[in-house]
Amino acid sequence: MSLDGKVSIVTGGAGGLGLEIAKELARNGSVVIITSRKRPKLEIGCNMIGKNCYGFELDVSKPKSVAQFFKHISKDFDTIDILVNNAGFPFERDIWFKKVHDITDKQLLNILQVDLIGSFRISKEILKIMMKKSKGVIINIASTPAISGHSYGSPYTIAKAGLIGLTKHIALEYGQYNIRSYSIALGDVDTQAMRKSLSKSELQKARNENTLKRLGRPEEIAKSIASIAGENFTFSTGNTLIIDGGKLVI
Repeated sequence: MSLDGKVSIVTGGAGGLGLEIAKELARNGSVVIITSRKRPKLEIGCNMIGKNCYGFELDVSKPKSVAQFFKHISKDFDTIDILVNNAGFPFERDIWFKKVHDITDKQLLNILQVDLIGSFRISKEILKIMMKKSKGVIINIASTPAISGHSYGSPYTIAKAGLIGLTKHIALEYGQYNIRSYSIALGDVDTQAMRKSLSKSELQKARNENTLKRLGRPEEIAKSIASIAGENFTFSTGNTLIIDGGKLVI
């Protein structure tokens, strides 16, 4: 598998799973653009990835920030081949454990602005670029509750379900331009953010919920995404790929 000559964007790519995805794309030859709201994180991330990395400040929830981002990258790049919509609203226990009737409009909208609307904004602009070259791959990071539902975290589920809908529309509307789109429905992945968010007992419960009896490793997810972004899936589009250790089998 080779991504030589490809240019990739990974939103939220300066840390956690996003950084692992960016590193894997770069290992396979892609020039990688990572984004974050915090410049120091971008510098650290690019140093970890190497010379084929460029970092740009971006807040996907703010239209002005998105416009500025595309103004900047258009100066240095005439094409974008791969987009990974990874930026997401951070896990907040106060929101996660609230029932639907207790969720405020503000809590819901804050999550939608980042996970769904932000991804829509970025995809919309990227599609204009990809259409000119008649090629491209857009990958949206979703989650298994977007398919199965969950007894917790309804705003996150709603946002991720929206991403799956966006994936299908991109696939069906832009396949004629040789643009492919996928959703990645993730289960529990062993990131630093997850370890900070959950207690030891909650982490152990998460490990036991899938058939492999462990958490996913970020590098496993990253390798799957790099493969999908390359030439191994060229006759597949619009799909939701479940990567969750066998918890949700359909």
